[in-house]
Formats: sequence, C-alpha cells, structure tokens
Amino acid sequence: MGLMDASQKPHDRLAAWLADDMAAVNVLIRQRMASEHAPRIPEVTAHLVEAGGKRLRPMLTLAAARLCGYEGENHVKLAATVEFIHTATLLHDDVVDESQRRRGRPTANLLWDNKSSVLVGDYLFARSFQLMVETDSLRVMDILANASAVIAEGEVLQLTAAQDLATTETIYLNVVRGKTAALFAAATEVGAVIAGVPEVQVQALRDYGDALGIAFQIVDDLLDYGGTDAAIGKNTGDDFRERKLTLPVIKAVARADAEERAFWVRVIEQGEQREGDLAHAKALMAKHGAMEAARAEAIAWIGKARAALAVLPEHPLRGMLDDLADYVVARIA
Repeated sequence: MGLMDASQKPHDRLAAWLADDMAAVNVLIRQRMASEHAPRIPEVTAHLVEAGGKRLRPMLTLAAARLCGYEGENHVKLAATVEFIHTATLLHDDVVDESQRRRGRPTANLLWDNKSSVLVGDYLFARSFQLMVETDSLRVMDILANASAVIAEGEVLQLTAAQDLATTETIYLNVVRGKTAALFAAATEVGAVIAGVPEVQVQALRDYGDALGIAFQIVDDLLDYGGTDAAIGKNTGDDFRERKLTLPVIKAVARADAEERAFWVRVIEQGEQREGDLAHAKALMAKHGAMEAARAEAIAWIGKARAALAVLPEHPLRGMLDDLADYVVARIA
C-alpha cells in the first residue's frame, strides 16, 4: 500500500490504499476482455477501459470488502464485474445519445460504428455474468443481476422522460437511481456481502452507494451547465443539445412564466435550438436559482451517504469513503 499524502484528492488516496487490489482487477479485466475469434472486441473495450477513467465503481467494491475485513480473492472478481457492467452501459449509452466524446476521447461508436458498440457492450455484460458466477454466491448474483435490470430500466425511462416537460423531480430521481445509483449501491453492497458482515453493515454500505450515486449524477448534470469540458470528460452543453431534462432544467421549468415555458418547449420538446439558446437556458436557471437548488439536493444526498457510514467499524477506508462523498460535491463548489 502506497504512502498517502493528505493533500491528495480522496479518490487518489483511495486508489493508493487499494493499489494492489486494483492492479489485480486490471489484470483480470484485460484477461477477460480478450476474444480469440473477434479481435474487434478487445479493440473496442481497450479504448474505453484504458482511457484512464476513475475506476470509481470497482474501487467502491474493493473498499467495501476491505473495510469489512475481507481477506479472500472474490472482491477482485466482483470489482471487475462491476467495471464490465459499467463499461457495457457506457458503450450502449453513447449509441443511444449519439455522443462523440467520452472521458475526453472520441467515443467507440464514433471510431468504429454503432453495431460494434452495441455488440461489444452485450459481450461485456455476458462476461460480467460469467465472473459473478465464479464467486459461488447466489446473493451476489441476485444483487448484480437486479442492478443490471434496474440500469436498463432507468435508461428506458430516460428515453420516455427526456424531451417531455411534464417530467417531474420524482421521475428524474427514478432515472438517476436506475442509470447511476443502482450500480454504485450494488458495488458497495456486494463488497460487504462477500465479507460476511452483519446485515446492518451490508445495508449501510448499500445506502452509502445509493446516496453517493444520486449525488454524483446530480453533480454531473450541474457540471454540464456550469463546468468545463476537462472536468466532465465530454462537451459541456451536451445534455442541452440532447434535450435531456436534468434536475436544473426541471427546476427552471417548474418556475417558468409563460414566455420562459415557450422557450423550453421550443428547445427541449420541439428540439428547435438556435445560436445563443444554451446561454439563455443558463440565464433562466440563474434567474430562478435552479443550479443552487440542485446543488443543495446533491449536498443533502451526500449527508445521507456520510450518515450511513456511521455504523461501520473505525478504519482508514471509512474515512476515505467519507472524504470521497464530500469531494463529489466539491467539484461544483
């Protein structure tokens, strides 16, 4: 375990503490994304997996297992499983959203084609199920299979909720719980389950992952209107151009007068966007305090995440998970 500098970001301190485990996860990922018959598969997956993403979800699995005193090897398989599920959803997402950048690089569907992205995503889902079976835990399989279904459900819900100004904050939360929080929650929960800790600790780690995931997505949605391309690894304003009803937009629409609502109908529901519309959308959000209100909700979810950790044993990793929660909202300070 590497020496840690207190000035490092919480994510980097976590990575340093878990360096040996993460190295094992990376080896396993490379082994399992190989394909004897279809070289396109490792080409596409390597583009995403080697892109230098934060690997946050697999680290959460490793951290949860180690925090709970786990000494076996299944946490490495589960961390790789979580990363494969995540990568599969990214490949599919980029096709659905017609995205051109992911983690600051061209997306796989742009470099290859949509067919490759969809089929390689399917391959990674299949690989993830092979890996989780190797843990011989029916409960672990149940958690991750359920999360995979919820993720897909969240994506389909987003299709119907997007571009519909009737979308409420409740519907938005259901989308976020599906597309982001479900995998965060499963990642932390399975780490606790394989460690065999009391149920109260399993639930605590699940609650932590759920709340962290919700806050993480709200922050991502805020950064799309107030961050930089480098901060979010994609083009700012993408959500606006893709006509996604994210939390700051929903809040601005709820407070809009008739003239403002007509603007939102034009740019979101009708998709008729002109030069200067993104700037006007930001101005309306500022006028109604939509960004601040969304940020307050993210901070509230972080409070829930930190509170959930209270029942867990004293451990350096508990402190790092606590700091990580704070860091998620510090990105929009």
